[in-house]
Amino acid sequence: MSDMITDCESLLGQSSLSGPDGRRGFLKVALGTGFAVAVLPVAAQNVIKTDSAGLVTASVSVMIDGQAVPMYAAQPEGKTGLPVVLVISEIFGVHEHIADMARRFARQGFLALAPDLFVRQGDATKAASIPELMKGIIAKTPDAQVMADLDAVVAWAKQNGGDTSRLGITGFCWGGRITWLYAAHNPAVKAGVAWYGRLVGEPNPLQPSNPIDIAASLKVPVLGLYGGKDTGITQESIAKMKDALAKGGNKSEFVVYPDAGHAFNADYRPSYVAADAKDGYVRCLAWFKQHGVA
Repeated sequence: MSDMITDCESLLGQSSLSGPDGRRGFLKVALGTGFAVAVLPVAAQNVIKTDSAGLVTASVSVMIDGQAVPMYAAQPEGKTGLPVVLVISEIFGVHEHIADMARRFARQGFLALAPDLFVRQGDATKAASIPELMKGIIAKTPDAQVMADLDAVVAWAKQNGGDTSRLGITGFCWGGRITWLYAAHNPAVKAGVAWYGRLVGEPNPLQPSNPIDIAASLKVPVLGLYGGKDTGITQESIAKMKDALAKGGNKSEFVVYPDAGHAFNADYRPSYVAADAKDGYVRCLAWFKQHGVA
């Protein structure tokens, strides 16, 4: 638990965003329409707002083993056969920042999908504080559940206008760790980009392994974007991860921004470092293109 704490529109009638059974499972309350309570007040002067002009965006509901899993989806209007990028949230869930990241990827020609992976445990956007969020939701979310949900999201994408032969994943903080794990779980992933995701930690029954544990067998190339001043993710842990990846012959790479701390891409938080966030995003897109996602 202590390891985890330190880490931390409308649809325009496009059939590509309808459900596998042809029905569009829209949510009464749209995802990504406000910031998580636990991060308020936001640093409004830095918040990037990507408009949806020329995009199709929707909050859809994907049925997974009888559970409706909400998901924010964004894509270029009038396009199909798009490369797919899974956008995995921080502990704060699919709030405004994550929806904006999805729109940024959609503007680059992706079908971007940001599922609410905490839905069975609670609404991460409504938790009053980070300790409450960690104890009540994050610590109770099993990795196996997350992997299965992402598998179902990929299947949904294949049936709804996505080209899953060009599949990428990116995630932030909690989602950065999940990016590493899902890249190991699903060999169909072409490439991943992990933003400051935890690499090491104490295993427990719900989170039985960490990225360091799958590094030697990982086949998918992952780009790790990390902050040199991140007090929760040490340079020592990054060095250990690099060594483990090298032993397995994996082609993953790391970029460490010396003046950045944790969450340097979170433009709504004081931790935001604009130059490093912009550079990271450019590198993310280039990594996807290099490895056959874009």
